[in-house]
Amino acid sequence: MVKPSSPTPQHLRRYNLSFLDQITPQVNNSMVYFFDADDVANKFNINDVSDLLKKSLSQLLTHYYPLAGRLINKNLIVDCNDEGAPYIETRVSCHLSHVITDNPSPADVRKLLPFEMDEAVDTVLGVQVNVFDCGGIAIGVCISHKIADALSYFQFVKTWAAVTRGEQEPIRTHFQSSTLFPPKDVSGYDPDSLVAKDKIVCKRFVFEASTIESLRAKYSEKMTNVLGGHQKSPSRVELLSTFIWTRFLAATKEESGSKKKIHLVAWTANLRPRMEPPLPDYAFGNYYWPMRTLPTLDEKGECHDLGLKLREEVNKIDNDFIVQLRESQQWNPEQKREEMVRSIGNNVQPAAFAFTSLCRFPVYEVDFGWGNPMWVGPPTWKFKNVVTLKDTKSSGGIEAYASLAEKDMAKFEHDEEFLAYVSTTGLK
Repeated sequence: MVKPSSPTPQHLRRYNLSFLDQITPQVNNSMVYFFDADDVANKFNINDVSDLLKKSLSQLLTHYYPLAGRLINKNLIVDCNDEGAPYIETRVSCHLSHVITDNPSPADVRKLLPFEMDEAVDTVLGVQVNVFDCGGIAIGVCISHKIADALSYFQFVKTWAAVTRGEQEPIRTHFQSSTLFPPKDVSGYDPDSLVAKDKIVCKRFVFEASTIESLRAKYSEKMTNVLGGHQKSPSRVELLSTFIWTRFLAATKEESGSKKKIHLVAWTANLRPRMEPPLPDYAFGNYYWPMRTLPTLDEKGECHDLGLKLREEVNKIDNDFIVQLRESQQWNPEQKREEMVRSIGNNVQPAAFAFTSLCRFPVYEVDFGWGNPMWVGPPTWKFKNVVTLKDTKSSGGIEAYASLAEKDMAKFEHDEEFLAYVSTTGLK
């Protein structure tokens, strides 16, 4: 257990979760950071690395004091008791290149983390440092999604790395989420029900920058017409969301019986820059909001208005929306979904799909003193019909991590039109 280097003051011992924390599933935000053996060996003796990491983590936990505590009271409070974060060291009996050279498997990445993605633990933070036979290092970090969203996760790891390499900049923290979004009565709602019970398969698909431009040419005219000539052209995320979702529907198309199938597509929006005044990127907590929309398909099964629907939903999330979200006493997560279904008719079968984008997040801005990671990757996500988009390290490409039911993945990963746009050259 790595404990804070200085004890947490008594007045900070109770960290209340916010409303947005309450409605978040108790899963673990998880990533593994891979560092080449030569990069590490040129700067440090491998035996000194772990001591250095533990010392800097201890220093940082003084500032990020909730991460050294434990979830209590039905996960509504963090007892900031300084029990510390579990820190595991492992030896991996293969070369790092065997794990990441070709197409890294999220299932293999999981073995390098201290917790399963859907493992419910009262521990808020866990670290696993993996040393390969070649001397390469993989640092796996889990932070409970119950108290932190993806941006909070990446900001924490980035700051840990800065402390480790001796950065002298002051550590900036912001723990005001429960004040900005006070907890509410959400009895009757179980956010953990979102975690899939089916067997989920997660696979990584890489789209090079040139491929994304090819998709822009494929979709641009029709999407631009739908978006309106006065609006900017489709973004990379809009293009890939449209393409991936359309190909998923085509690959898994089945008869839905007497019921008409409607498609709900969801994204998540970062609330920090949309608040007045805007919150800094280092504001810690869950500051995201899910958006749902009903895209339309043409007679060929193609979709051209997904980007427009996304922009419309994002534009609705302004400060007035956030104030209403904060101050409303009632909260019904299914209300909008039910309204959507009713607008189409009762004899419908909802089919949900979701995208989340980590693009432009500081995923690779992590330097512990031996340079940035050669690759950063997640384990298998345990959510059905979810695609996570993440920038490649360089070259402007995007990695898409698709989490699908096993039977759907078997069809999707063999869709010829989809595969025609996917890179086969390994890490990019």
